[in-house]
Amino acid sequence: MAVSDWELWACANEMIRQHGTDAPIQIAMKADKLLWEGDLQGVATWRLIIDRANQLLADPSGLKH
Repeated sequence: MAVSDWELWACANEMIRQHGTDAPIQIAMKADKLLWEGDLQGVATWRLIIDRANQLLADPSGLKH
């Protein structure tokens, strides 16, 4: 099942809301767990989310998506 760009941004925002600046670490841990379980599609999705979370954390204007 493909995840929309909007959903990826929403997930990134939610992870930042829950974990603050530790969100990328938490996301990476989720991806690692999925890799261990052999869920490569899940890993790819969480890697897209971590990219967005890093963009949001780097953006000086804050969360905007």
